[in-house]
Amino acid sequence: TITSFLPLLLLLQEADLVTASSPKEAHLLLPVVNGIEIYSMKIDSKVTSRFARNVITSRAVNRGNMHKEVFFDVELPKTAFITNFSMTIDGVTYPGNIKEKEAAKQEYEKAVSKGQTAGLVKASGRKTEKFTVSVNIAAASKVTFELTYEELLKRQFGKYEMFIKVKPKQLVKDFEIDVSIFEPQGITELEAEGTFITNDLQNVIKKTFSDKKGHISFKPTLDQQRTCANCSQSLLDGDFTVKYDVKRTTPDNLQIVNGYFVHFFAPTNLPQLPKNIIFVIDISGSMSGREIEQTREALLKILDDIRDDDFLNFILFGSDVHTWKEKLIRATPENLDEARKFVRGIDTEGMTNLYGGIMKGIEMLNAAHEENVVPKRSASIIIMLTDGQPNVGISDTQDIRAHVKKATEGKYPLYNLGFGYGVDYGFLEKMALENKGLARRIYPDSDSALQLQGFYDEVSNPMLMDVELHYPENEISGLTKNSFKHFYDGSEIVVAGRFVDINQNRLTVDVKGEGANDALSFTTQQDAEQTAKAFQEQEYIFGDYIERLWAYLTIEQLLEKRTAATGEEKENLTAEVLDLSLKYKFVTPLTSMVVTKPEDYDNQAGIADKMTEGIDIFSFLPSQFDGDPHFIISVPQKEDAICFNINEKPGDVLSLINDPVTGITVNGELIGDKRANSDTKTQNTYFGKLGIANKHLNLKVTVTSEKITIQNGNEKTAFTWLDSVTLQQEGLTLIINREKNLVLSMGGGASFVIVLHQVWKKHPLQQDFLGLYTLKSHKLSEQTHGLLGQFFHPIDFTILEIHPGSDPKKPDATMIIKNKELTVTRGWQKDYRKDPKHGVDIPCWFVHNNGAGLIDGVHTDYIVSSLF
Repeated sequence: TITSFLPLLLLLQEADLVTASSPKEAHLLLPVVNGIEIYSMKIDSKVTSRFARNVITSRAVNRGNMHKEVFFDVELPKTAFITNFSMTIDGVTYPGNIKEKEAAKQEYEKAVSKGQTAGLVKASGRKTEKFTVSVNIAAASKVTFELTYEELLKRQFGKYEMFIKVKPKQLVKDFEIDVSIFEPQGITELEAEGTFITNDLQNVIKKTFSDKKGHISFKPTLDQQRTCANCSQSLLDGDFTVKYDVKRTTPDNLQIVNGYFVHFFAPTNLPQLPKNIIFVIDISGSMSGREIEQTREALLKILDDIRDDDFLNFILFGSDVHTWKEKLIRATPENLDEARKFVRGIDTEGMTNLYGGIMKGIEMLNAAHEENVVPKRSASIIIMLTDGQPNVGISDTQDIRAHVKKATEGKYPLYNLGFGYGVDYGFLEKMALENKGLARRIYPDSDSALQLQGFYDEVSNPMLMDVELHYPENEISGLTKNSFKHFYDGSEIVVAGRFVDINQNRLTVDVKGEGANDALSFTTQQDAEQTAKAFQEQEYIFGDYIERLWAYLTIEQLLEKRTAATGEEKENLTAEVLDLSLKYKFVTPLTSMVVTKPEDYDNQAGIADKMTEGIDIFSFLPSQFDGDPHFIISVPQKEDAICFNINEKPGDVLSLINDPVTGITVNGELIGDKRANSDTKTQNTYFGKLGIANKHLNLKVTVTSEKITIQNGNEKTAFTWLDSVTLQQEGLTLIINREKNLVLSMGGGASFVIVLHQVWKKHPLQQDFLGLYTLKSHKLSEQTHGLLGQFFHPIDFTILEIHPGSDPKKPDATMIIKNKELTVTRGWQKDYRKDPKHGVDIPCWFVHNNGAGLIDGVHTDYIVSSLF
């Protein structure tokens, strides 16, 4: 008999809602645990009017003769909201409850010292985040995990798409994907495919659709799952994709159910609006190499798709701002040929004058409209691509946002593309949202050019501008966004709301917009009886789906507004999101889920926290050291970090980065505190001197807390921290921000930020010291090594067995990394890049004993004879 219970806290913080670039995924990871058989896995998806409710059920049994730990891992779309999770152990169900985040956190902290199992949610891909939970079950016991999440399917390129990424990692006796779709407008096409589907598996996909209903089933047998006749490995590894579209006899569709309505607007057969597009491209030194090559490749392909009635221009910003033409010009064949020559010649130089580049683009568009250079009926768009952070001209991001918002006056959507992990993505996102656009991260990979081109394709075909959907003000409350700058071909506008009078069953809507030739205006009427009639033949509809769709869309848009809000406005938006999240049981950034489980099964603790991209400092800092010395290693694909200390004596020099291909080396000399003749084992040490060199360029830069010395061949130049300097010479860019930090790059490779930590001169112990942060570490070669350099290559780890440590606020865990098991502690390290005085606390897993087991070899292997 189970007599006591402990809470399992799933602290789920919703990731960014506007950065998703393509169809959403649910990713199934079914780990093999010794002695554990996962005998059933089912994904049941029901889609009604684009709104999907997905239930993932996994069943496992402990075939061993002792307690075993069973894992349940699922990757979810970043835009989905978890609505329920439960575990059933030997017939007893333990459900989840949604709570306000702080209340749930307090409950967690109260219980963590007693020991409990925890769920983890982490971003794990371009479009997904991973949900993980585990439980220990007795021999011969069974456990069932059930997770429910909901999302609104977006329409892109003329189709609604749903991805289910399948990766069971073992053969599953009863594996099934079942997708049922009901669309009152009728279904015109339905497709299903998988990247792992062989010719033999093709016939296993069963697809049917007729009028309003569609159904997909995929249920391979054990033999069909095998990679070969007698193999135990599974073929099921990849994306399973469902695509469909609906009939459109009218430009829109209006549905009313139980006092709520949803309005879908997607007109067809409209002439395309001419577009005026300005590409604002970062050409700073950090874009050199593959980034600028992929940018050129993408722009050349985009130029092939530009129509001859479009207008365009290119603005390049490094330290200075350059334009292709003085004003927007028409995309005639001759001008496009000239544009291609210009694009092929784009190369990198200097630092990042982002403010100058974006303001030049806005000024050019303003002038084009004022001087009637472009057609009156045309759509104007600015697309900016950057891989860094502003450091020339106005570099304060709040100032830049204020200037940009004032300059655009809401006339043009601004789309910000952040290339890689070195960008201040939160800044790009806020600035885009404030100017009717959106931000998108471009991942540094072999398909980066395709990602750039894919985004352009989404916005390349504007059909309408200034679209307004008007609803009777005295009849409707809680209206979602109903004003849209542009409507793009193949997309869909969705508006939802609720009636003031819940018994009202009729609605009239007026829609207006500006087309290529004339204004669009029409009126739509609908009553609840028409919707009910359409649903009579529907068996599996969840009756409150329009209300939940309205709540989903409202929360999504309020969170978007909250991103750029401040002060009282942000407080009001926060309160509204929290109220809706609790009412409709959605896990969002403001709510958490608590699952109650029996004490008998619990022996570990942890905290589940979903990283929000806009505040994840390691999006900007691939790796760093700063302090005692503390080393912090970002693992972007985990949205997490690993940290460790190196304890050596003052005067020792450590090899931090050594790249034999680019010729770049970084070494650091330790200094101690002011205690004379103290025991070096107890003395705090810091980096007091850094040596950065590029042997190919014969360049050496020495940095201390007093001065910066540059040696170029036999020539030496020296500066102090009291100087404000911007220096550019062949192969070297150096910016000194007086008494704060310096930014250094050599040969278009990685960049380094060195932070000066100044302490009170009469402090009895501490001395001034330095901190190093690397940017664009992917610019270095695969042969890079050193205490930091070895972590510039992809690294992965798994955290298991989270349990209370010696400090109740810092749990211990087992880390699996490099095929080793390490005992680690959840802790915090200071990041001083933006606040040199106080720093910002960054959570990380701390590896003890000078990084033993994490770093290659032992830490003393990295002691070198001198700075150079």
